[in-house]
Amino acid sequence: MELPKKTPVRSYKTEFKKNESPLSEGGLWLNGRKDGIDWCDVLVKDGVAFGEVSRNQVAERRAEQASLGAGAVEGGAPVGDYDDPTAVLTGQWGPNQYGKVKVFSRNQTNKVFQEVQIRLRHNMKANFCNGYEVFFRVLDTDEGYAEIVRWNGPVGGWTSLKKLIGKKYGVRDGAIIEASIVGNVITGYLNGVAMISVVDDNIKSGAPGIGFNFGVGTTNADHGVRSFEVHTYD
Repeated sequence: MELPKKTPVRSYKTEFKKNESPLSEGGLWLNGRKDGIDWCDVLVKDGVAFGEVSRNQVAERRAEQASLGAGAVEGGAPVGDYDDPTAVLTGQWGPNQYGKVKVFSRNQTNKVFQEVQIRLRHNMKANFCNGYEVFFRVLDTDEGYAEIVRWNGPVGGWTSLKKLIGKKYGVRDGAIIEASIVGNVITGYLNGVAMISVVDDNIKSGAPGIGFNFGVGTTNADHGVRSFEVHTYD
């Protein structure tokens, strides 16, 4: 992913050096449960940011996931709480955003849907979170996938904009995931290669962040991110 050759409005970089519950780094982050109430928090331990165990009152059921796109007309949205662990940076950011994470993964499994998510133009307050989400499944098999989703505000209110399935979207430990939004074009990258892109005009501004899928049980600590970097521009 190539950055613009100009000075960013605001940038941030972290390697999650301090254990925290939830992620704060001196008040720089909002969290899904602490601040958004309806979602879950992001934790930090031993240099890895990962999602807390989700409340998961309704377990995720995505038996169709391997063959149908989540949210696609033919499949419908899979059942679940969608209280994804979420952390969004505070303050004002340029609308054109470029995020980058380094993936942590161990004990990969296809029994649940572990995801590493980069958030773009997110806006969080109590009982509300909207923005864009670019993510890859943390599974290095032909059941891997990449997806771009728009969060519409209330918990469970989301729209899948595009989804691609296959081994080339699979993620292993140390992979670099990047995501950008420039104007109305949203793109996801894996190890420097553009893998998925969509156009959407609904959300014009907000903050970058990170997130993880709900419903992964105690495998929550088996995947996360070792670093996060973001640059934003007008």
